Amino acid sequence: MMGGGWSLFGGTMGLWGLLWMELLIAIPLYLVLALARRGRDGTDERPLTVLRDRYARGELSDDEFERWREQLERAG
Repeated sequence: MMGGGWSLFGGTMGLWGLLWMELLIAIPLYLVLALARRGRDGTDERPLTVLRDRYARGELSDDEFERWREQLERAG
């Protein structure tokens, strides 16, 4: 005799099982998408930002800045 809520997909036991399955799929999927989005957004702009910062601090001449900028744009 099966009591209320103790069958495989009956009552609250089935709902809790479905909730856990959704969480086990949703959390890793969210993490993978967030990391992929962060890597895509940060990798293209970061080297150019560093180059601009160094140029602004006077560490690079005009010619050096232009040469490095062109190389970064070709590589990206």
